[in-house]
Amino acid sequence: MKSITFLDRTTGKTITETPPSEGLLKFLYDNPFGKTAVLPLAKRKLISEIYGRKMNKAASTKKITGFVNQLGIDMSESVKSIEEFTSFNDFFYRKLKPNARPIGSGFVSPGDGKLLAFENVSDVHNFFVKGRKFTLPEFLNDANLAEKHKDSSMLILRLAPNDYHRYHFPYAGTPSEMTKIKGHYYSVSPYALASNFTKVFCENKREYCLLDTPDKGEMVIAPVGATMVGSIIETYHANQPVKKGDEMGYFAFGGSTIVVLVNKNKLTIDADILENTRNKIETFVKMGETIGQ
Repeated sequence: MKSITFLDRTTGKTITETPPSEGLLKFLYDNPFGKTAVLPLAKRKLISEIYGRKMNKAASTKKITGFVNQLGIDMSESVKSIEEFTSFNDFFYRKLKPNARPIGSGFVSPGDGKLLAFENVSDVHNFFVKGRKFTLPEFLNDANLAEKHKDSSMLILRLAPNDYHRYHFPYAGTPSEMTKIKGHYYSVSPYALASNFTKVFCENKREYCLLDTPDKGEMVIAPVGATMVGSIIETYHANQPVKKGDEMGYFAFGGSTIVVLVNKNKLTIDADILENTRNKIETFVKMGETIGQ
């Protein structure tokens, strides 16, 4: 299986990503025995909930320093110092200092992570979907909403365990309540997506809100859970106006994804991100960074 690489938009360098438990991910999603015997257990809600409870205990703070050092996390951006966290999860969904993520012009990234962008949802099929076809009605669990967005642009932001795990509104508007869809907990690592894209996005636990904007129409913003993510927590107030960059929610421990659907006739995604996606490489962006106009 190929290594995971992405393009750092700031430096222009191609970086190789080494996720925690890389060997286990390869075993689960590339090894025949792992896929048939172990993966069905790993995707279960109970496993993620048990691990989530473990990461909420005070004893889990012992893991923080090693995690920070291994993955090179910049703690100068954090509101709290390592010594102030009460659990590993408290560290994992840490808040950043007010000026750590400036909010850019236009349409901005909802979080830190590796971004793929498709001008049309149908373009996803040409990227890495194999076997079972990805469809919006399955993903949204709503045929009428899927019909409205069948020609929308689709952005997929993948949050690795070392990324900032709070997510924000990419544009100003008025958000609806969250619609929750029960599901499994497949990993969102590229190792999993390469052969299980449809399973991950159409079977994982996920939820979405509709953001009514003054000039871009209706956007769909959908956080997707993953292995070891026991919780998706929303922190916004439904049906009350939000500003671009306002916090929307956070994920507990593990990798996660945010999917955004937006009218392609009212948003031009930045050309470099589209070009990188066509070249089958993700672009690393930060929350608040301009990604479209």
